[in-house]
Amino acid sequence: MQLGEERMARRHSRVRHRVATALAAAAVLIAAAVSTPVRAAEPITIGFGMALTGGLAAIGKSALLAMKIWEEEVNAKGGLLGRPVKLIYYDDQSNPATVPALYTKLIDVDKADLTISGYATNMTAPAMPIMIQHNRLFFGLFALAVNSEFHYPKYFSMLPSGPDPKHAFSEPFFEVAMQGNPKPQTLAIAAADAEYPKNASEGARDTAKKLGLKIVYDRSYPPQTTDYSPIVRAIQASNPDIVFVASYPPDSVGMVRAANELGLKTRYFGGGMVGLQILSIKQQLGPLLNNILDYDWFLPTEKMQQFPGVADFLKTYQSKAAAEGVDPLGWYLPPFAYAEMQVLQQAIEATKGLDQDKLADYIRSNGFKTVVGDVSFGKDGEWAKPRVLEVQFQNITGTSIDQLKDLKTEVIISPDEYKTGSVIAPYKQ
Repeated sequence: MQLGEERMARRHSRVRHRVATALAAAAVLIAAAVSTPVRAAEPITIGFGMALTGGLAAIGKSALLAMKIWEEEVNAKGGLLGRPVKLIYYDDQSNPATVPALYTKLIDVDKADLTISGYATNMTAPAMPIMIQHNRLFFGLFALAVNSEFHYPKYFSMLPSGPDPKHAFSEPFFEVAMQGNPKPQTLAIAAADAEYPKNASEGARDTAKKLGLKIVYDRSYPPQTTDYSPIVRAIQASNPDIVFVASYPPDSVGMVRAANELGLKTRYFGGGMVGLQILSIKQQLGPLLNNILDYDWFLPTEKMQQFPGVADFLKTYQSKAAAEGVDPLGWYLPPFAYAEMQVLQQAIEATKGLDQDKLADYIRSNGFKTVVGDVSFGKDGEWAKPRVLEVQFQNITGTSIDQLKDLKTEVIISPDEYKTGSVIAPYKQ
């Protein structure tokens, strides 16, 4: 009996030892789990180039801030598909030659889940063959008619120029001018030798032909031009009723200064001058802008402020703009850069994935609620309906931000839906 009890005691001791060992091991595992953070989900990466230096940087950097605001807000709400989002971007230096290598790196080295363009037609067009080769979804940001030759089904444009962008872009300018009495008869066209001005001036020529306007001057100039006086003198010698200029920010400033210094006399001047929409350039030019007709895409009028979320977005943007050294108002490109990310977000959430084909199919087939209003896409991925604002700078007397943010100094002439003022003509006489 004693021997049996001793064996039983030894067996109980071994069991207790095993239990204690197991409990100790479990405690070690629990402690390790508590002290070692759970590995975060891999981020959804969105890659692009952006003009952070060079002639387009003043606008490009404002777009980047808008995208960062979207990234911050989405991640604060838990990300997309349970994963954080991460922007991967490089400076394209406002130089189209940098773009192909940059996007090849984003796809092949960085393995970006999604790729979108930087700012401007000139920076979007060189990326298109790379996107097509890799069969990627691709968004263009303020890129005029980039897909009109490729007809790539996975391309979408964040630009309100509609399904016929080459013509829709300049048509409002000509519609306003042709209401003049007497009707204008002659036209001069000056355009930089670059992708966007080529597309815009091509549309202007077609419109002029349709309207029966006689083109008396039609020249392009190198983008590196610094002296615009010879161009303005040649235009003045042709004595046109209308002068249509398609230019990027540095040459827009140069053309406006030369027109004022030489006293260009014409009835209607402007049309496609990029850069006049942003505060820093408005402050450079001040009263020199008066009576110029130009395009725009958004102004915080009472009606446009009704777009869902745009007031809150602009408030956030403007609170960060000074620290980022970008356009303090953010009316021109930032709302559209943010809206582009909203479209991507809604498509990702709806398709519950990152499949390029499914995303493209969804974007093509659905409408989107954004801070720039309802957006849907049509032919060649362009906006289904155009919304080009024809604006005129009026009654500017100084260069202060208080004056230039007063919407009385930049009135919307057309379309009637958004009209806030009437045209002043002639430009100079």
